[in-house]
Amino acid sequence: MTDRSFRLLSRQQRLDEQLQRERARAAPDRIRLFRLQRLKLIIKDQLNRLIPQALTPMAAR
Repeated sequence: MTDRSFRLLSRQQRLDEQLQRERARAAPDRIRLFRLQRLKLIIKDQLNRLIPQALTPMAAR
């Protein structure tokens, strides 16, 4: 695992925790939820780009 992928995974975990806390509030801030979810998707896309194509199974190509 590269340093960059480790940092992205750590950031994604922190975003998950923030999302859970926000959802648990009596009146969750919908704009904050949207922003956190969007950031999480951006990180997911970045992580997917880091995975080399050589590691994907031939059937998935």
